[in-house]
Parts: sequence; structure tokens; C-alpha cells
Amino acid sequence: MAEKKAKPHAARESATDSGAAADARRLIDGRIRELGGWRGATLGRMRALIFEAVPGMIEEWKWSNPVWSHGGIVCTGEAYAKVVKLTFAKGATLEDPARLFNSSLDGKVRRAIDIRVGEEVDAGSFRALVKAAAAHNRPPAKEAKPPSGAAEPVKLLSGGNPQIAKADGDAPVRAYIAAMPGWARDIGERLDAIIVRTVPGVRKAVRWNSPFYGVEEKGWFLSFHVFTRSVKVTFFAGASLRPVPPGGTPKSRDARWIDIREGDRFDGEQMAAWVERAAALPGWIP
Repeated sequence: MAEKKAKPHAARESATDSGAAADARRLIDGRIRELGGWRGATLGRMRALIFEAVPGMIEEWKWSNPVWSHGGIVCTGEAYAKVVKLTFAKGATLEDPARLFNSSLDGKVRRAIDIRVGEEVDAGSFRALVKAAAAHNRPPAKEAKPPSGAAEPVKLLSGGNPQIAKADGDAPVRAYIAAMPGWARDIGERLDAIIVRTVPGVRKAVRWNSPFYGVEEKGWFLSFHVFTRSVKVTFFAGASLRPVPPGGTPKSRDARWIDIREGDRFDGEQMAAWVERAAALPGWIP
């Protein structure tokens, strides 16, 4: 007999087209609170593991359920009376050495993980599965195109920094991040995800071959840039942040920065706190 699905709250609506990240986060937060008990705790834990695995994951609300995407749907999260179900959209194509998939095993495309009360999925194996699903959706970096739609791949400048034409909006920033080489791309995705979650309606653009983030009528508060051994994250009013980001010189005046190197595990909570404070301050207007 099919599991009886938990009834969604009447106030929920689709957040896929107009409700961006903040609305999706609000709806999913509400779903977790509404479920409560072991189901709410389980869905909350799996959600956290998903973002640990792929910091640049896009969170949406579709079909009255949480949906996590990265170049395509990675998985959905559903709550039933006796199980919390994580359904991977292309699970049949993924290697599953830990044998986490225990549901929808006869399907040609999807695979699912059913979690029951008292059960706990191995965190490391689950993160590896999420990473594999996201990688399956991701086109090779050489296929990244500039926002103009030109046929040539994005050129990497000195230090591996992507050359992206000056443009406003999310598209050029996504093109820049997609072209960031190797380990740097994961840093870019994580930074973008933190900024979008922390500053609803953030303004985006590419200037001087770097992504810029700002607030309308306040100016730019943050930018980042790829160098050979680091991704440099600059706060234009960094001297006013607490703690003050470590990078800076007497000539840099208000600007301060942090260099994130390959293998660094930067503090996401601290970064989010810096972003929130920086966005509230008067920004840089060229």
C-alpha cells in the first residue's frame, strides 16, 4: 500500500517562477517546522548535508515539495506518514557503492532513499551521492559560453580568471562561475549561494572580469576574482566589518579582503555575517 503523504499547508504556493531563493527557503523552512518531530529533523538534516556536499545548490519549491537543483534537478524531499523520501531525478545513472538507494529500484531513471523513524543515513556517503548527481548534470567547463552567446569558450586570463564581458544580471555571473577552473568553481558557487541566501534581491553584475554584488541605490558591497592560488573576496566597506577581514593595505582605505585557497574550509557562517553587514552599509559606486 502506498504511503500516505503528509498534507501540505494551505498557504503554500509555487516558488519556482517568481519567488526566487528567499521564497523557496521560507517555504521549506515552514515545511520543516510544520512536520516537526523525527520527520522535520530528518528533512532538515538531509537539507544541510545537501548544501555541505554542493554549496552552490539551488533550492526551489515545486510540486509542494523542496527541490534541489544544480544544472538540473538533483533530488526532491518528500515527507510521508512513515518515511522521509529523497528522490534523485537521475539516480539510476549514479554509482551507489554504499547502497543508499532503497526505493524506486525498478525505475529506469529515478532512485530514492526512504528514511524511517530511528534511521540515519551515513553523512559521508550521502554527500558523495549528491556530489555525483550534481556532477552528472554539470556540462564540462570548456562548454561555458559568455553572456553574449558567442560560440567561443570563455577565455581564462592570467591566473585562471575568466574573461566575461561587462554585463548586469545573474546570467553573466553564472557564466563567470561556470568558467572558474577546477576547485575555484566550487568556491564561486558557495559564495554566490551564501550571498543570494543572505541578501534577498541582491543586484549582480560582471565588471572588470569579476562578479559584483550590490544593493540598489547603495552601490556594490562585494566582489571576487580568481588568482593562480586563491579566490580573492573583497568587501568594499570591509574596514567597518567585525571581525575585520584579514587582507588589506594602508592604501586600500575601506576595502578589506580574504584570500580563499584550494583546500581551505572557510567559515560559511562568518562569511554570511560579513555579507549581511556589508550589504547594510553604504556601498562602492564607481
